[in-house]
Parts: sequence; C-alpha cells; structure tokens
Amino acid sequence: MSHSNTTDFSSPSTFILLGIPGLEAAHVWISIPFCVMYTVTLLGNFTILFIVKTEPRLHEPMFYFLCMLAVTDLVLSTSIVPKMLSIFWFNSREIDFSLCLTQLYFIHCCIAMESGIVVAMALDRYVAICDPLRHSTTLTNHSVAKISLAVVLRGSILALPFPFLARQWPYCRTNIISHTYCEHIAVVNLACADIRISSYYGLSVAFLVIGLDVSFITVSYIQILRAIFSLPTKDARIKTFGTCGSHLCVILAFYIPGLFSFLTHRFGHNVPPHFHILMANIYILLPSMLNPIIYGVRTKQVRDRLLWHITHIE
Repeated sequence: MSHSNTTDFSSPSTFILLGIPGLEAAHVWISIPFCVMYTVTLLGNFTILFIVKTEPRLHEPMFYFLCMLAVTDLVLSTSIVPKMLSIFWFNSREIDFSLCLTQLYFIHCCIAMESGIVVAMALDRYVAICDPLRHSTTLTNHSVAKISLAVVLRGSILALPFPFLARQWPYCRTNIISHTYCEHIAVVNLACADIRISSYYGLSVAFLVIGLDVSFITVSYIQILRAIFSLPTKDARIKTFGTCGSHLCVILAFYIPGLFSFLTHRFGHNVPPHFHILMANIYILLPSMLNPIIYGVRTKQVRDRLLWHITHIE
C-alpha cells in the first residue's frame, strides 16, 4: 500500500505508525529507556505474581488486588511496547487495521481496569483501618471475586465503543498515524467524517471513570485519616498510616502522569508534538514499572519473601 497521505480509501487494511515525528534520528537511543522500563515491568510484575502465589500468608484481599494490578500492567505494557520497539529498531511501521483497533481497545480497557483496582485497594485499606474487626468477614474471597469481576466488566464494557466507533468512520485522508501506538484521538482524527461522537465519548469516559474513582479514593482516605488521627499514640498513628504508604504511592504513580499527559494534550497547544507522544508513552509505562517496585520495597511481607528466594537460589 502506498504511504501517501492522499490515498483515497474508506476502510484501510493497514495504518502506518511514524513513531515520534521529528525525532526519527534518535529512535534507537529513545528505545533504550523504554526497553529498560519494559524489562523491569516484566520482571517486577511476574515476580509479584510468583511471590503471592508461593506465599500462603499473602493470600488476602490486598495482595489479590495487587496480582490483578500486575496482570493489568503486563497486558497494558505488552499491548504497545513490542510494536513500538519494532518501529524504533526495524522501522516496522505498518499495523493491520483490526490489530490497531484491538490495541486501542486493550489500552483503554486496561487503563479503566487499573483505576478500578486502585479504588478496590482503597476500599481494602478503608475497611482494614476503619473497621478492622470486620475486615476478614467483609472482604471475603467471595467479595473480592465479585469486586474483581465488576472491575473487569466495567473496563471491558466502557472500552468497547472506542474501536466500534472507530471502525464505523470512513478514512479518506491518510493512513499515517503520528504516534508510536494506535492512540484513540490520533486514529479517529484521520477519518473524513464528523467524529464528535468519538471525541465526546472519550472525554465522558475519562471524566466519569477518573472523576468517580478519585472521588471515592478521596472520601476513603478522609475517613482513614480521621481514624488514624483518633488513635491514642503517635507510634500507633505512624504504624497504621504506614500500611497505606504503598497504596498512596501507587495512586500518585498512576494519576499524576495521566493528569499531566491529559493536560498537555488538551491545553498544551504550544507543546511540540514529540513531547505529547513521549508523555503518552511514559503515562502508560511508568506506573506499570513502578507498581511492583513500590510494593517490593515498601511491603515487608513481599520484601521478606523476595529476599528469602534470593538467598535460597542454589
């Protein structure tokens, strides 16, 4: 297929991903930190899954949600990084139209799921601190399974219209996407039709999911802080607040890069396009890399089990 941006077609068989326009000469160098981040993501999240599986003491709600987070991070990062590296290393820019829409779906599905998992972790911390005597009876395995199913279904259903709407549009302008992956707006902007439905739906989902989730997390932590400050001694307050440390770090690692990427994309009209693309990739990869590191360093049970495995390697 011609790479010309004047090709007349209504349903392209392939798209062309340019990578990071303006920084083509530096693609190989740019690939190095992304490759390192992806490698750390794979090693860290598989390590978390292995440790939780092999340590019976970690078979409790917080670590079940942590395993869900690890799987989601693995799927999210794997949905974009291998193709991105093939662009940087081998100049393999073509991507099948259906595969592009599949990639688009998994990105939005995993982001919505990750936000939901962070909310589920906030619920676990709320019950553990505000109502500790009922923690084991409130968050049973059955309850955790229902919460997990709700998180998966929410992400799956909310993400479904993104590729469905994108497939409906006629594409008669170009099949060239100035990005490293099939980002929703970058794809639908190629359509020669009124794409306001896609644009409005994307904004609605972003505000609905992030707005509701951040509100729930905020309310949970207000109640948690009230419970902590009502404790009689400073040591008890510090120890109790310390149990929330890992989760707070995950919240910051997930929402701050996302907020920064969203604000620069929507309002940073004078920001160079390559900066937008770099931020979009960092937003996806940074939390996926940091989550297992945060829990590996800050959670004593995980850290102790990891050190045990390292010291018993023959």
